[in-house]
Amino acid sequence: MELFIDAGDVPLPATLDVPPDRPARGAVVVLHGSGMPQRSYFLYEHVARAFPAAGVAVLRFDRRPREQGDVPYAVQADDGVAAIAEVRRRIGDVPVGLWGWSQGTWPASAVAARRPELVSFLVLVASSGVSPAVQMRYGTAQQLLLHGYGSAELADLTHLREALESVVRGHIDRETAQAVIDRYADRPWFPLVYVPRDLHSHPGTWDDMDYDPEPVIAQVRCPTLLFYGEADEWTPAEDSIAVWRRAAATSDLTIHRLAGCTHLPTVGGADALKAISSDYSSTMLAWVQERINR
Repeated sequence: MELFIDAGDVPLPATLDVPPDRPARGAVVVLHGSGMPQRSYFLYEHVARAFPAAGVAVLRFDRRPREQGDVPYAVQADDGVAAIAEVRRRIGDVPVGLWGWSQGTWPASAVAARRPELVSFLVLVASSGVSPAVQMRYGTAQQLLLHGYGSAELADLTHLREALESVVRGHIDRETAQAVIDRYADRPWFPLVYVPRDLHSHPGTWDDMDYDPEPVIAQVRCPTLLFYGEADEWTPAEDSIAVWRRAAATSDLTIHRLAGCTHLPTVGGADALKAISSDYSSTMLAWVQERINR
């Protein structure tokens, strides 16, 4: 079913997939990774294929557009609340959970923490327990290591990211940061580290760079399922798991490591439906069905 979510200042195109032969016993709302804002992305499509056959509806929507940078997490959380309201309007008073991948796990957790009456459970894939700035330091370092670079390049990367973070925070001016970027921009590894080449044509802002997820995690009381690929190259899994174990208020926390998977819950990190981990699919379905049936 194609529809629009009323998000206040903008309508968000959405698709609601419902069980084909029975009323829905529950529902899942999908929240987005940073670079994949369209509801057609294969991870979201997989959720929409997997759950309806098990009696669970799925609502996925296009994230609101923004000319530059990411949509602030607080706005993404508000849009998640609007999506939950649309689900309840369409299918009634059933348990509703949030599924989030990568960046989407931050607003999903925020909705569960601040509106606990709305969220029955969380399914979070590659949920970072550290700030976006810290995650990007980790992730870009992993990109260099995976491509065969060593300690010298990692030291250069540290200087580069320090300059970028400092200009975004307003601690140095754009010209000073640009001079650092110019020093490294011709290095063969520069395209791997997600730093803009020209700050003068780049907005130089990042609303949530220092967002700390731990105080939010400390307010999450609903059942929560966390997936981490054993070779996640973007999320510092061990540090994130430690935060969840230390801080989460829920007594129902399940942490599942996915063998052979990276930041994506796919075998070898392949970007395709056919590569979705069967362990991920079966664990997720069984876990959600058990929580809905309680």
